[in-house]
Formats: sequence, C-alpha cells, structure tokens
Amino acid sequence: MNRTHPARLRPGSTVALVAPAGPVDPDQLARGVAVLQSWDLVVKVGDHVLDRHPKLPYLAGADTTRAADFQKAWTDPEVEAVLCARGGYGSQRLVDLLDWDELAAAGPKVFVGSSDTTVLHAALGERLDLVTLFGPMMAGTLFDEEAQRHLQDTLFYPESVKRLIGPKTATAGHGLARGRTVGGNLSLISTTLGAADFYPPPDGAILLLEDVGESPYRVDRMLTQLLRAGWFTGVSGIALGSWSGCGDLSEIYGVTEDLLGGLGIPMVWELGFGHCPGQLTIPLGADATLDADDGTLIMTEPVLS
Repeated sequence: MNRTHPARLRPGSTVALVAPAGPVDPDQLARGVAVLQSWDLVVKVGDHVLDRHPKLPYLAGADTTRAADFQKAWTDPEVEAVLCARGGYGSQRLVDLLDWDELAAAGPKVFVGSSDTTVLHAALGERLDLVTLFGPMMAGTLFDEEAQRHLQDTLFYPESVKRLIGPKTATAGHGLARGRTVGGNLSLISTTLGAADFYPPPDGAILLLEDVGESPYRVDRMLTQLLRAGWFTGVSGIALGSWSGCGDLSEIYGVTEDLLGGLGIPMVWELGFGHCPGQLTIPLGADATLDADDGTLIMTEPVLS
C-alpha cells in the first residue's frame, strides 16, 4: 500500500523549525531562516529551539520542551512543513512523549531532517503513513548552496528531482532493485533494535545507510548486529551515503563489501546523501528503482503531491 505524499510547498507556505536533538547555534539558525525566507516561505521558529538542557549539554533543552515544540509545530494548522534545525542526539527521547493521535489528526505535512532524526522518520512513516525527506538541517554546517538548491527543488518542484546520483557514486553490487525507500543513519537504526516500535524494512525495500564519526570496526559491529537480527531479510537493494569522519574510506568499503556483498543484491556506494557537502534530499517511504549499474536512485513518482 502506498504511503501518503504530503503537498509540495509554494511561495507563501508556512514552515516550522524545531530542534528535536542537539543544541543549535544562533548564527547558523539565523542563516537557515534567511535561506527559507529567501524562498518566500513564512518561518515559525519553535519556542525552545535555542534552549540548552540544564544538566545535559548535548541536548537542546529538556525532553518535554523539545517534544512540545514538535507537537505544536505539527498540529499548527498554518504549518505545511516541519524542518529540523540540527541533529546530534536526542530524537529517540521524544518518540514516547508525542501524542501520535493528535499528530495524525493534524493531517499530512512535509518533514525534513537527517542524522539523529532517523528515528522520527521511521515513526512518522509507520504511525502516520507518510513519505518523509531525509535532507539537510536548517542550522547545520552542511547546509551549503548545493544542498539548499536540491532541497528547494524537492520541496517546490518534486517532479524535477526524480533522478538521484552523487558526484562519487559507484557500483558495489550489480543489478536493478524496485521497492520502498527506508533507512537513514546506521547508528540510530541499530540502537532501535528491541524497542517496542522498531520497524524493520518491508519486503522488497531499498535500504539507505550513512553515518558520521564511527570507526570501521563500529560500522562492522552495527551492521553485524542488524544482520544477526534478520534486519536485511527481504531488502532488495542498498544505497550507501556518506561516511564522514569514519576513518579510511577503503576500510569502510571493505567492511560493507565483506558483510553486505554476500547478500547478492544491487548496491551503490556514495549516493551523495548524509553528512557530506551538497547532500541530496532523499525521500523515505517512497517507491523507487535502484539501478546499481547506472549508479542512480530513480523515484517512480513525485514524492510530494
């Protein structure tokens, strides 16, 4: 069954900025707001986006206030899209604090975030049956001009960005795969194992994986854990993104080839999403075709209606 495709944005649309995870730099936030306003969007910034947790400096305020900002943004009838200011850590702590019935009643909205917000992508996809956008953070250090341009095209003109390929994409396993896109940040996916609301990929899924700051042996450990849990069962293709700060890329390639190459499914390296300059905005929960020989991920329909 196809998921709901939220409506595309247009000049004059209202968007909300929230900080579900780590603390936000005020200057970078102001820069992100200015970019969105230059697209003729009306921007509402969450009341607690610039908060700091009183005891845990890696969190943007208390769990309850971060969750309240998200809830308020999603249920605001004027807001058409909820965008994350940055990642870091903390989104997992919000999932059980949100009123999912109220979120569902508010109707479909665009959601944009990456990295730590992987857990929110999974929850919104499964609980609200939504297509979401794994894209740049509005107050992130990688919100560069190329990333901005691709996000803007995805939000306003989704039919123009159906063919996705990175500047260094390479074939890792030959063939063609068709299915629903799932995944995100490897660390966040592996830490949800055993949770009551853990969502394994549906049969035929195209899996997207990326990470940052994880050494090769840690990437090995997380992939091995997922393999042993049967998480790759039924996956039809794999698209790997960036591995910034993960050590020598040849070692990462060696780990993924050693552990995933035996699956015998189409796979590509460095599709251009995640923690990398010019990061692509990648739809999650949408039907796509992965052509590993051509190094492309093709969305089979516009991801926003």
